Amino acid sequence: MTEIQNPTPRDAFELLLSGNQRFVAGTPEHPNQDATRRAEIAPSQQPFAVLFGCSDSRLAAEIIFDRGLGDLFVVRTAGHVVGAEVLGSIEYGVDVLGCPLVVVLGHDSCGAVGAACAALEDGMTPAGYVRDVVERVTPSVLAARAAGRVEPDEILAEHIRHTVDLLLDRSRVLAEKVAAGQAAVVGLCYRLADGSAQLVASRGLDEVVPAAS
Repeated sequence: MTEIQNPTPRDAFELLLSGNQRFVAGTPEHPNQDATRRAEIAPSQQPFAVLFGCSDSRLAAEIIFDRGLGDLFVVRTAGHVVGAEVLGSIEYGVDVLGCPLVVVLGHDSCGAVGAACAALEDGMTPAGYVRDVVERVTPSVLAARAAGRVEPDEILAEHIRHTVDLLLDRSRVLAEKVAAGQAAVVGLCYRLADGSAQLVASRGLDEVVPAAS
C-alpha cells in the first residue's frame, strides 16, 4: 500500500474511505500493523486524521477504516459528546500533530441518542454522570424534532451534524485551520450491520453531502 506524505484533507478523507471499502468488502490489507511499523513510529507520531467517535465497542476505528499503528489519533466518548477534554485532544491532534482531517463518527442504534429520546418522552433521566451524557445529546434530538425529523436515522444524522458544528463553534484553533484550508471536519455515520461509514456532514472539504430529508 502506497502511503501519502503530507496528505491534504482530501487525501486523508480518501484514505479512510478506501480503507472502509476494503473492510466492507471483507478484503482488508491491515497496513502498518507489523513490527517494522511499530519500531518506525516509536520515536514520534504523525497520524493523518483525528477520529472523534462514540465509545461503542463496535466502533474500533483502525478496524473499520483498515488502518494501523500511528495512522489515527483517536478520541472517544459515549455518544461522541463534547467537553473540554475532547476539544483539547482534538486541538492537539490538529495543531500539534498536524492532522489535516477531523472525523466525527456516529453510528446507528446509538445508546446515548436512544436514551436522550427516551428521556424526552418519559421525563426520566439516568443517574450519575450518564445523565450528563444524555443531557449533552438532547439538543440534537430537539433540533431534529423541530425540523420534522423524527426517525432514528434522521435524529442520529442531526446529532452528528450538530457535533461537527459544535467543534467548529467552540474551537477557534480548529475553525481557523478549516478557514485556512489546512484542515476539514467531516461527520460519518457507521452502519453496524454492513460496516459502511456514510458521509452526513462536511466542513472544509469539497464534498457533496446528501441533503437532509
